[in-house]
Amino acid sequence: MTSTSPVPTLSLGHASSPGLAVPQLGFGVWEVPDADIDASVGRALDVGYRHVDTAAAYRNEGGVGRVLAATDLDRDDLFVTTKLWNDDHARARDAFERSMGLLGVDVLDLYLIHWPTPGQDAYVDAWRAMLELQQEGRVRSVGVCNFQPHHLQRLLDETGVLPSINQIELSPYLQQRELRAFHAEHGIVTEAWSPLAVRAGLLDDPVVTRIAEAKGVSPARVVLRWHIELGNVVLTRSVTPSRIDENFDLWGFALGEDEMGELEQLDRGTRTGPDPDEFGA
Repeated sequence: MTSTSPVPTLSLGHASSPGLAVPQLGFGVWEVPDADIDASVGRALDVGYRHVDTAAAYRNEGGVGRVLAATDLDRDDLFVTTKLWNDDHARARDAFERSMGLLGVDVLDLYLIHWPTPGQDAYVDAWRAMLELQQEGRVRSVGVCNFQPHHLQRLLDETGVLPSINQIELSPYLQQRELRAFHAEHGIVTEAWSPLAVRAGLLDDPVVTRIAEAKGVSPARVVLRWHIELGNVVLTRSVTPSRIDENFDLWGFALGEDEMGELEQLDRGTRTGPDPDEFGA
């Protein structure tokens, strides 16, 4: 993609998606009602976001499609992601067509398996179907969400192709070092959801608030900048215009080595969402 946004991009240099780049900061719409999508995503695009992340399970792909149809931005300047829900692993192609109809795009930038749902034991079949869609030129890149190393290894063993991205719960309270090391070894981009661990109280942590005060920025901006400096793709989410603006404003400051080290010490293994080995099992 080309871009007029200040957001840096990461190369999806994996064999499954050569030549494609993803903006490192994205706008997610989980729990954003369809009725609020036009205002929130429209504001995000106005501010400078060029990466929009939705999912079939969010029930707002149609709203995202409305915004995409109304924007004056070139399609090549936008990176659009949606996800295959758990009930559709055996019907991935049909689910993809439904999502594409709602989004109103001819080619999707990134299609993800939302959860491995090990109890169904169908994620490898879903992965094969997604690879076929990519080979047909319907989607530029394919990836997964919430996969653990053994799930990823199974994809490699049975299909020979690993995802370009694994979108996982990740924050200073849940750093997932083993999984990130697997990603680094195999050329998989790490993408963070729930990056602020709000439900775990991360933004009130004394380490975070002290760094924020020293930098003259909000605690949320400190944590989002931590993700950027780790080299992750990170998703923000809000329906409040001022917060949409604030979460985008990450480029005028940096964290020092000592500050990054302090944040690294906060790892508690605390999840705010489901355990991928148990969800849908």
